[in-house]
Amino acid sequence: MMRPTLGQRLLAQLTHESRLLLVAIQFLTRLPVPAFKEYQPDWLHQSSRHFPAVGLLVGLICASAFWLSSLIFPPLVAAVISTALGIKMTGAFHEDGLADTCDGLGGGLTRERALTIMKDSRLGAFGTLGLMMAILLKVSLLASMSLPVALIALVIGHCASRLCCISLLALLPYGGELEHAKAKPMAQQLTLQQGVLSAGWLVFACWFVSIFWPQAMAQISGGQWLLALVLALLATLYMRRLLTRRLGGYTGDGLGATQQLSELAIYLGLAATWGDIS
Repeated sequence: MMRPTLGQRLLAQLTHESRLLLVAIQFLTRLPVPAFKEYQPDWLHQSSRHFPAVGLLVGLICASAFWLSSLIFPPLVAAVISTALGIKMTGAFHEDGLADTCDGLGGGLTRERALTIMKDSRLGAFGTLGLMMAILLKVSLLASMSLPVALIALVIGHCASRLCCISLLALLPYGGELEHAKAKPMAQQLTLQQGVLSAGWLVFACWFVSIFWPQAMAQISGGQWLLALVLALLATLYMRRLLTRRLGGYTGDGLGATQQLSELAIYLGLAATWGDIS
């Protein structure tokens, strides 16, 4: 039997990666994707390297909604509409993780009790307050930015925060109870190759906004980008330390909370006023 040529191998790999991208979109959003004739359980874990690409897609749609809404309504209303659309598109997937994590770690004194609370579908006081504060802060930050900066913040924020989120797959073991995991194939660590490919999506997102929105990019100072990067890293490291100390590793809810916190951190950095620092 003849070995496949380099071109055939590249085509097969591109086809596989395209399939994994659709799996990631199906897993993280409510957006329609073509039905799969064949499906293998390990595709879900492999698709995690394309989560930042899903964030880029969600960010572009939210940015479009923000821009269209701003033509009719004040910035605050546009920010609410954009945020609501993002929640609708993802089915509150990450917001649910944030709320469950707040409830579990806020109300559970032991690892076992925290995991039990996080599996409970009911929303408690810690989850309610955490989710409410996150949405209020997100909306107020977006509304405080100029329109071009808000659009870039949405695109980069959604993409980069999902990269921060899946970085915990490489940095931590699974900390939940595997038999109760919502998505068992995801309870695996990320490989170095997958991590590099994931980071490539963020590089592509930065290239995209710099090419298509150069004037908007010019409105963001180097200090703002630096602060956004530092705050996103600190948010991720904080979640890594918290999940390690309290649960012994990451959980699906913990990943969702990491995405939400790092997204907020990026908005905080880009909305910061640095005066004459650039």
